[in-house]
Amino acid sequence: MKAYGEAFSFIHRHKLSYFFLFPLALSILLVLSGWQGTTWLTTLVLEQVNSALDFEQWTFWGASILVFVIKSFIWLTFRILFLLIITYLGGYVIIILMSPVYALLSEKTAALLTKTEIPFSLNQFISDILRGILLAIRNLLIETGLTILLLIFSFIPIIGLASAPAMLLITAYFYGFAFIDYSLERQHYGVKKSIRTISNHKGEAIGIGLPFTLVLSVPFIGSFAAAFLSIPAVVAATLVSTRHIR
Repeated sequence: MKAYGEAFSFIHRHKLSYFFLFPLALSILLVLSGWQGTTWLTTLVLEQVNSALDFEQWTFWGASILVFVIKSFIWLTFRILFLLIITYLGGYVIIILMSPVYALLSEKTAALLTKTEIPFSLNQFISDILRGILLAIRNLLIETGLTILLLIFSFIPIIGLASAPAMLLITAYFYGFAFIDYSLERQHYGVKKSIRTISNHKGEAIGIGLPFTLVLSVPFIGSFAAAFLSIPAVVAATLVSTRHIR
């Protein structure tokens, strides 16, 4: 985890701060698209509810207050739903949408670290992006399955106490996996070899993924803060994998 401190220093020293513009743009895009999407959905549902209940015909005492409460409930429900989706899926949404940025940043970090110019290959770049997206989806499915299993175990006395820490470590492992894999792909590791290699370095994967996971868990702003933290996370993962993971 000390690599995070080194990553911030590395970013500043090599003038890579412009990479933070990408999560800024992504955060704005997520907020605007999410807000527009929930507004459209709210309007659609309100129209359907109005059509079914015909609010205009409600003339009894307190009708206007009841209509206001119903509309407010629907509006609030979809906003909360949007925040819940971003909270639970936010990390993987970030990793999938930022894959091109991560692939480029990891490559640039490795080139600066090894003082070796890595020739740009469009095919390799596209391969890195597709692989990052596919592994993110794979990890999300596995993590979801393990989370459901741990939720079931959480109802068992005493044993259930370990569920929350286990969930945290599992989530951190898979996020760390995603960040480290960009370096392994560049070294021509196949998917199976990459999975096996990172499995043998769980400590490094959890260490890289844990700060990202903790920031991601902050209510409301976690996903957007984590988007910015993902930049030093990729640099830290590249530093660690270049030096320690073989």
